[in-house]
Amino acid sequence: MRLATRMGRLGTETAFEVLVRAKALEAQGRDIIHLEIGEPDFGTPENIVEAGAEALRSGWTHYGPSPGLPELREAITAYVNRSRGTAFEPGQVIVTPGGKPIMFFVMLALLEAGDEAIYPDPGFPIYRSMIDFSGATAVPIPLREERAFGLDVDELASLVTPRTKLLVLNSPGNPTGGVLDRAEIEAIARLAVERDLVVLSDEIYSELVFEGEHVSIATMPGMAERTIILDGFSKTYAMTGWRLGYGLMPTPYVEAINRLMVNSVSCTAVATQRAGIEALTGPWDEVVQMRDAFKSRRDLVVDGLNAIPGITCVRPKGAFYAFPNISATGQGSKAFADRLLQDFGVAALSGTAFGDHGEGYLRLSTANSEANLSQALERIAACAAG
Repeated sequence: MRLATRMGRLGTETAFEVLVRAKALEAQGRDIIHLEIGEPDFGTPENIVEAGAEALRSGWTHYGPSPGLPELREAITAYVNRSRGTAFEPGQVIVTPGGKPIMFFVMLALLEAGDEAIYPDPGFPIYRSMIDFSGATAVPIPLREERAFGLDVDELASLVTPRTKLLVLNSPGNPTGGVLDRAEIEAIARLAVERDLVVLSDEIYSELVFEGEHVSIATMPGMAERTIILDGFSKTYAMTGWRLGYGLMPTPYVEAINRLMVNSVSCTAVATQRAGIEALTGPWDEVVQMRDAFKSRRDLVVDGLNAIPGITCVRPKGAFYAFPNISATGQGSKAFADRLLQDFGVAALSGTAFGDHGEGYLRLSTANSEANLSQALERIAACAAG
């Protein structure tokens, strides 16, 4: 079979590969604690489930408009404008089956050979994968522990060239849980305006901020016309399997992104979209409870990691990940993660799954019970001891 050359530029998401290995060990009777997959371990709130089921019973089983149901686009606009302080219109929303299509479509629409795009490292691996696939050059901006995994704006400026077209931001971030504060966002925005950069702002964890505030770069002067916000329902509402995401973007990009929708998936499942309306407009009690639980788990895991000789961990301000530094154990990231799974029964990810600057770290998802997390800490300590 002769695949197109561009397929060699397409990466993957290691979490799913580790999940397969972990499930294979479970099939052999091994006890495995899963800290590899980045999804809430809670069920979707019942009011949302019922809204989706009622939509199916009521005949929402056919095609819908490619950019999304008008009612959902209105609900998204109202929510985002209220939570961020933006001024989007419903016509600037594209609803997609999950958040990844927004990355995919934006990069296909904007990037080509000769362009450069800057992305965070360590960062979500699909950023680099899609930049490479588009034919553009991927340029990493290091996120360093000493800055709580924030951006050094001077270093960012040094990476911008006349060929730089796109900057990818992710706050709160995967895998680090780092949150860009207002001063950092303001400085990045000034740079983007000065250098004429488009910003893809991945804000999928915006409702999972434990300290401080979520600040969207779209609210900064000059940024409304150059920012595309990526968000969705997976993390906030425990709806990963529903596949429901969206992008909000300057009007000139809407038609191009919608054409990619038409040419790829036609539309997002309309019953799922009806559930999305309920998620945005219904009660948020369970959302708040989940956020509180993730904060409690964060503290349990970070305190436990920092008590292990050879391991240190910055306290993340958002998302549901810990990104411990294991370099003092003398073990490389991948070797540690492989040994942790094979010998100690904890599925975690090597920091290098998120870029070269992830060497020396692990990514642990805290989306598991406190009992399992406590047991995982004991196993991690045993692995670190050699």
